Amino acid sequence: MTSLPCLVLATSETATPETVPLSLRLVFAALLLALIVGLALEEKIHAKKSIIAGLAAVVSLFLANVFHLYHYVGHKFLVKLPPFGDLGHTIEMPVYIPGIDWSVISLILGASLFVDVTSRSGLFTWIAVRLTKMSGGDPVTLLWYYGVMTVVFSAVLNNVAAMIIVGSLTGVSLRKLGRSDILLGFLLIEGLLTNVGGLLTLISSVPNIIVGNTAGIAFVEFFYKSAPFVVVATVLTIWVGALLFGIRRLATEAERNEARMLVSGFDENDGIKSRGFFWFGAVMLGAFILVIATTTYLPVVQDLGMGFVAIAFAVIMLLPYKATVDRFYQAVDWDLLGFFAALFVVINVMEHAQVLDLIGAGLAKVIALNQSVFSGCGTGAILAASAGFSSVTDNIPLSAMLAKILQARETPATDPLWWAVIFGSNLGGNLTPIGSASTLVSVTIIHKEDLHLSFSGFVKKAAPFALIQIVIAIAYVLLVLPMFGGASAQ
Repeated sequence: MTSLPCLVLATSETATPETVPLSLRLVFAALLLALIVGLALEEKIHAKKSIIAGLAAVVSLFLANVFHLYHYVGHKFLVKLPPFGDLGHTIEMPVYIPGIDWSVISLILGASLFVDVTSRSGLFTWIAVRLTKMSGGDPVTLLWYYGVMTVVFSAVLNNVAAMIIVGSLTGVSLRKLGRSDILLGFLLIEGLLTNVGGLLTLISSVPNIIVGNTAGIAFVEFFYKSAPFVVVATVLTIWVGALLFGIRRLATEAERNEARMLVSGFDENDGIKSRGFFWFGAVMLGAFILVIATTTYLPVVQDLGMGFVAIAFAVIMLLPYKATVDRFYQAVDWDLLGFFAALFVVINVMEHAQVLDLIGAGLAKVIALNQSVFSGCGTGAILAASAGFSSVTDNIPLSAMLAKILQARETPATDPLWWAVIFGSNLGGNLTPIGSASTLVSVTIIHKEDLHLSFSGFVKKAAPFALIQIVIAIAYVLLVLPMFGGASAQ
C-alpha cells in the first residue's frame, strides 16, 4: 500500500505547456529508456543505483529547462501552498523538490530506522524463532507462514513497511535453521507478494484508490471481487517459488525428526537483553502496525501521512539511544533513498515532457478496441500494457491518466476495463526491481544479506512469476468477474 502525499503543492506557475512536440517527447522517452538500460547494466558499469538515477535526473532537469518545460516567475520557481484562511502564501524552492514523493522517502527512512532499533530489543528474534518452531523446521511450511504474512501486512500496511518487517524476520529464521542458501528465494517471493497483497482492498494501494473512486467501486465490492484472485495468486506464487528456488519439504521422517530436534533447542529469549525494552518494542511494534493501518482514518495524522508516522515511531524508538543515535544513521541505506529521490525527479520531468501522455494516447487506442468485436482483446491488452508501463514508470500518474480516459469515454462502472487498469498497475511492479518501492526494498535487503542479485538477475527470476500473475489476472477479469454480476467483457 502506498501512501498519498499529505500536502498537495498547487502551482499555476509550473504548468506544463499545452503541447510538447512529438520529437521532444521522444527525446525524453529515450532518456527514460537510457535510465532503465543503465540500471540493467548496474554491475557491468560498476555504478550504484543512486549515481545512475542521479545522472539521469541531472540531464533530464537540464534539458527540461533548455526546452522550457518548467515555468518560472522572475527566474524563480514558485510554489503556491493551499490557503488556510489568510495564511496562504507563495514560497520559492528548487524545481526538483516538489517532484520528489517525500512521503515514500520518509516512510522508507522511518520504517528502516524503526525496525533496526526495534530489532535490538530481541523482539524480531523472538517472533522469528516462534514461527520457526511452529513450522517444525520445515522450509516450505515456513515459506507459507511468511508468504501469507506478507500478503496480509501489504493489505493493511504500506508495502514498504510490510517488506522491511517480514524481510527482517525471514533472515533471522533461516539463519537459525542454517538455511541461508534459500534466503534469496524467500525474500524475492515476499517482494513479489507485496504487490499481490496490494490488490486486496480499495485502500491497499494508490492506484486502487484512484481507479476505484473514479469508477465508483465500493470498499466491500472491491474486496470480494479482488480477494479470489489474491488467494489464487498467493498460492501459485508460493508454490511456483518453492519449485524454482529449490525450497522443498523435509522428505523423510529422519529429516523431520532432526529438524524438530534442532528447533526444540532454539530459545526465543536468547536475544532479549532487557525485558523492559523487549516489552517496549512489542508495544511499539503493535502500535506502529495499528497506526499505519488506520492512518487514512485518524484525525490530524491522516493529513500528515504514513511517512510522518514512520519517522515519529523511529524517533520514539531512538530515545533510549539518544546519545548514540549516529550509529543507526550510519546503517541507513542512503543509496536506496538517493535512488528514489532521483527517480521521482526523472518521472516528474517525464510528466512535464508529456511522455506519460504519449503512453496514455497509445493506450487510449487500445481502450477503443472495447467498442469493437475485439472487446476481450482490448481489456486483456490494457491490463498487460498497464503492467508493462508500470514496471518502468510511476504507476500512480499512469493509473490516474487511464482512469481519466475511461471516465471521459463514460465507461460504465461495471466494465472490466477498470479492473484491467487496477490489476495491471499493481502487478507491473513485479516485472522489474524498480517497478515498485517494495520490490526494490526486497532487493536492498538481499544485498544487505550479501546475496547476489543484479537488475537483470531480478528480471530473469521474477519474470515467470509476473507473467503467471498477469495471465491469471487477464483470465480472471475476462472470465471470472462477470460471474459476480455486472463486470462483463462485452
